[in-house]
Amino acid sequence: MTCEYLLVERGEGIAVVTVNRPAVLNALNGATLAELGVVMRALGADADVRAIVLTGAGEKAFVAGADIKELSHHGIPGHD
Repeated sequence: MTCEYLLVERGEGIAVVTVNRPAVLNALNGATLAELGVVMRALGADADVRAIVLTGAGEKAFVAGADIKELSHHGIPGHD
């Protein structure tokens, strides 16, 4: 499975999923959330995976929250 915004590593029953958008403090945009859904469903259905670790790339933040730039393009009030 190829992801644009996630890195997925597996070994010894453990999957590590890394949100890989460090330039924007791993802010969650729609594409990242979609990828997370696909990856988590696939890993959850895999009997060889006993644990999933979710982390963020970079040294400043795990995940900053929603991607405010993307919200402003969707006409959400207060996010112009």
